[in-house]
Amino acid sequence: MSAWSVYILRTRLNALYTGITTDVARRLAQHAGDGRQGAKSLRARGPLRLVYQAEIGDRSLASQVEYAIKQLDKTAKEAVVSEQPNAASSSRGRRSRPPLRCRRPEAAPAGSRT
Repeated sequence: MSAWSVYILRTRLNALYTGITTDVARRLAQHAGDGRQGAKSLRARGPLRLVYQAEIGDRSLASQVEYAIKQLDKTAKEAVVSEQPNAASSSRGRRSRPPLRCRRPEAAPAGSRT
């Protein structure tokens, strides 16, 4: 099973796009290509640059991190991008940390009403 990653792309107009995938390079190629596999919101907004990626683990947690990033304003997203470790440190086998802490919802105690 492949690990899921969250990624952020920057468009030529400096807009940021956040997504999740199991293969960041493949997904970037899909977004940048002419095909229908990339996001509609990125068509005709190229060139696209990958400015952030972090291996998260499972799809559920990756979706939670993606949602949390999408809720941030532009300034906060730029802060997440600026925290990206440089390529030299990530190529030594280190896993980058998720940009935000996302916890799975805990079950309510027995007998409690929510």
